[in-house]
Amino acid sequence: MSIKTFRDKKFYLNKLFFNYEFDINAQFTRSQIDEFWLFLEKYLQKKTKQNDDQIKYDRLMEELADKIPKEWKHIDELRENAKKLFENVNISPVELKEFRNILIIFVDFNLKRKEKKLEKLLQFQQNLPIYEYKETILDKIRSNSVVLIAGDTGCGKSTQVPQYLLRNGYQRICCTQPRRIACIALCNRLKFETVDQYGTEIGYQIRFEKSKTKYTKIIFMTEGLLLRQMIEDPLLSNYEVIILDEVHERHLSSDFLLGAVKCLLHKRKNDLKVILMSATLNCDLFSNYFGNCLVIKVPGRLYPIKTEYFPPDKVNIFKATNKINPEPYLKILQHIDSQYPSTERGDVLVFLSGFAEIEFIGEKLKEYAIQSKRWIIMYLHSALSLVEQDKVFDISPEGFRKCILSTNIAETSITIDGIRFVIDSGKVKEMYYEPKIRMHRLQEIWVSKASAEQRKGRAGRTGPGICFRLYSKNDFESFDNFSKPEIQRVSLESLILNMISMGLNNVRKFPFIEAPDAMIIENTMKHLINYGTLDENENITHLGRILSKLPVDIPIGKMLVLSVCINLYEYALSMAACLSVQSITTIRSRNDREMLEERKSMISFDGDLFSSMNFYKRWLTMKASSQNTRLWCRQLGFEEQRFHEITKLRRQFEEILNDSGLIDKKRNN
Repeated sequence: MSIKTFRDKKFYLNKLFFNYEFDINAQFTRSQIDEFWLFLEKYLQKKTKQNDDQIKYDRLMEELADKIPKEWKHIDELRENAKKLFENVNISPVELKEFRNILIIFVDFNLKRKEKKLEKLLQFQQNLPIYEYKETILDKIRSNSVVLIAGDTGCGKSTQVPQYLLRNGYQRICCTQPRRIACIALCNRLKFETVDQYGTEIGYQIRFEKSKTKYTKIIFMTEGLLLRQMIEDPLLSNYEVIILDEVHERHLSSDFLLGAVKCLLHKRKNDLKVILMSATLNCDLFSNYFGNCLVIKVPGRLYPIKTEYFPPDKVNIFKATNKINPEPYLKILQHIDSQYPSTERGDVLVFLSGFAEIEFIGEKLKEYAIQSKRWIIMYLHSALSLVEQDKVFDISPEGFRKCILSTNIAETSITIDGIRFVIDSGKVKEMYYEPKIRMHRLQEIWVSKASAEQRKGRAGRTGPGICFRLYSKNDFESFDNFSKPEIQRVSLESLILNMISMGLNNVRKFPFIEAPDAMIIENTMKHLINYGTLDENENITHLGRILSKLPVDIPIGKMLVLSVCINLYEYALSMAACLSVQSITTIRSRNDREMLEERKSMISFDGDLFSSMNFYKRWLTMKASSQNTRLWCRQLGFEEQRFHEITKLRRQFEEILNDSGLIDKKRNN
């Protein structure tokens, strides 16, 4: 039979064998169907009369009896169904039989391929340092309410511990991550390592996006999302195991979550397991906080890493214009090209302090990449869309290296395979609260020693690596040992309001792992009373309850609520959403005369906020008339992802106002 015979009837054969028209449970995805048609073509090209042995197909059908639909066995019934479904199409019994036989060969091929893949994955998992501690971990979790697993970079704790729990009967597992990209990456990794044999039992949930069903047993989510669930369900009754990963990063939400979980353990002593996972940094702090809980230390699997220092006197990092100098980064790429053949695989991870630095350095390195034809320059930061972020995990083509320019998102939250070289600027941008003006500002500072070592460790996961540090050894010795916890440098207004809305009225006695200054808490309470979110007795008001549900700063939330009173909330929804996303314009476009000129007609003299709203309004108008918004955004220098975020945020805010009884969404529609 020729491939043309089957291609001409592809639509009908797909419907008959894969589309569940006759309750045939073939469990084929769209990609698997496409893969089968490629397989069919190759099989027919190589097929000989010797291969065409019906006894072989019959034997395979017996072996795969529980793996294939029973309807495939009866050709006559399939033909009758085809006649009923397609009146004017004639599919002969011979054609149906051959198609069915090749399909069975394909199923068998896939099963054997899956078995080989599982064997390789099992070998990989058994070679991870954490595998030696598997039984110890499970035994200690059974006999203890709280266990701290302190593991070095590359030990496998984030990917393996959830699998150990699932395979040993634990059903409702929540694993928190500090970043959205880590939730998705870990979920995908677990699906890959289990060859998706658990189907929808492994999922994730982040802001505006989720991949979970009622059958999900392991759910990866951000720390903030679990805290929001705690407002609705203070006992977190949906979970029997809570894994708090990357607790050493000390974000505001993670520090609060640690205290909330500690309080929760008093109420759920016998039916809740808590697993803390951290780098081997300062783990005594966490152990002591949970009453000297058991600590399991797992060594990493690091290859030797050579450290080379390029201090300012050796290379001028910053130019007089205050812009970071791309020259050191370019010279290091050239050095790698000259010293290491392209046949030796190994990518580069560059740590920079922020988006502006990434785009500025990236533009210069892309010029070199085009010239040398050896590099693929990629970006990694939270402002990128999830699809864009996911590209850094792709394997580079033969003869090319990836150069990934990243913020500290790649320090611990995610692991990118194949990194051999790390270039560390030694800088990070952190948010600091200015009490006098009651606003936050980003401040560029030196990283801590712990962070510098984490960055360095990324170079030695798959083989010997090199870390190029763009500062001196004396600089490194003067760094703080650990980064300053977020709770000691940002506003606590939203945090304390959320605590009180959860019923934690005496915030002054809340068991923070490292409490903020008492004066800061007192000033925050005064501000909350002034906002009208607390009354004079520090009880939460109706306004406070509504604002605690809105994922925005209190002034923006209050603007939304008050806008309802003057019937301007439709306008305020867009304002609040525009204020809650990162910059709509690309950094490159801010210095591009053509782009600036194109945007000129939409610029408002009333300020950037109103300009952003004009941009959003124009984008909505174009979307409504099915115009090419992607091209428009590219020409004018807009990040289209931001417009999608504004739309989702606007909808979320509207639903919260509707649920609070402030507006009637149905009536307005």
